[in-house]
Amino acid sequence: MIKILKFYQDRGLKIVKGEGQYVWDDKGDKYLDLHAGHGVAFLGHRNKTVISYLEKQMNEIMTLSLAFDTPIREEMTRELDDLKPNNLEHVFLLNSGSEAVELALKIARKITKRRKIVAFKNSFHGRSMGALSVTWNKKYREPFEPLIGPTEFLDYNNIDSLKNITEDTAAVIVEPVQGEGGVIPAKKEFMKALREMTEKVGALLIIDEVQTGFGRTGKIWAYQHFDIKPDILTAGKAIGGGFPVSAVFIPEWISEKIEEGDHGSTYGGNPLAVAAVTAACKVAKSEKIADQAQKKGELFLKILKEKLEDFKIIREIRGLGLMIGIDLKVNPSTAIKILQDEKVLSLKAGLTVIRFLPPYVINQSDMEWAADAARKGISETESKRLAS
Repeated sequence: MIKILKFYQDRGLKIVKGEGQYVWDDKGDKYLDLHAGHGVAFLGHRNKTVISYLEKQMNEIMTLSLAFDTPIREEMTRELDDLKPNNLEHVFLLNSGSEAVELALKIARKITKRRKIVAFKNSFHGRSMGALSVTWNKKYREPFEPLIGPTEFLDYNNIDSLKNITEDTAAVIVEPVQGEGGVIPAKKEFMKALREMTEKVGALLIIDEVQTGFGRTGKIWAYQHFDIKPDILTAGKAIGGGFPVSAVFIPEWISEKIEEGDHGSTYGGNPLAVAAVTAACKVAKSEKIADQAQKKGELFLKILKEKLEDFKIIREIRGLGLMIGIDLKVNPSTAIKILQDEKVLSLKAGLTVIRFLPPYVINQSDMEWAADAARKGISETESKRLAS
């Protein structure tokens, strides 16, 4: 029998069903899913609106080249218009976050006619060759070098480092909250200084919102926390309500310089993906998901800090909206394993962080469940450390 390549560590669970913020394994055990497919299931598993739109579209047409128009695409543009990033009136749909980053980097080079890209230490932007070239972790990059360059990595949240953004820089790519890097929110003064520097030297500012975007941080787009505007924005994960889709948003002045053939994607913007985005937009507006994420994120942080305040092994509990990290002074793998044993799914970020990426439908009872499970996992981790 053919074997599937395993690029991810096996968690030892066979998941057979999902509903809202929960999943079930093949033994019938119920789990609180704070992993959510690396944050994809922000609208909850099997969101009813998303399912209904997909079912309807499957019964009409599933595959169609972007050379042809279709009613669902027209509906999507109407729904997405209310939620589009400020001043970014044009969108192109793709299939993954990495693909969105690839297109953003291509656009930056074409528009500026420069080559250098600036990114940040602890960044993660994807694993394809262009996206990988602006991803910090050497474990991901070094086996595949030489990558696309030149690339320079600066210190995140360090305004002094921004002097390295010069007139040979095509673009700077930044996450408003570093997810894979450790759930590290940007500081407002840093993001403002970054915007000012890119404008000064004529470099484009690419804001990577593949994980942070579409409501998770308490705003529809996380950059809105910082009172700045991007030149290019990449989105993915939550924007399709669980369906594989990503997007690149650009303003009119950039779109005017994009030509036929500059990019393409066989599956990008296919009718099913467009239907999923349409439905996700409807949910985002009707359910006020960003407002819910902000309020629930504040409550979740409060519960976690109250229940875990006595652990010396915890360096910090931080986050923005429903993007939360518990930063330990040691590897979090033991705690993540015990969380799973307690029927709470989480994931690692950076070297020391337990990451929670809950669906917006999480409730206070779920938060208490997660905090109690985290307490058990961290207690065991601290005991092992003291014993060693």
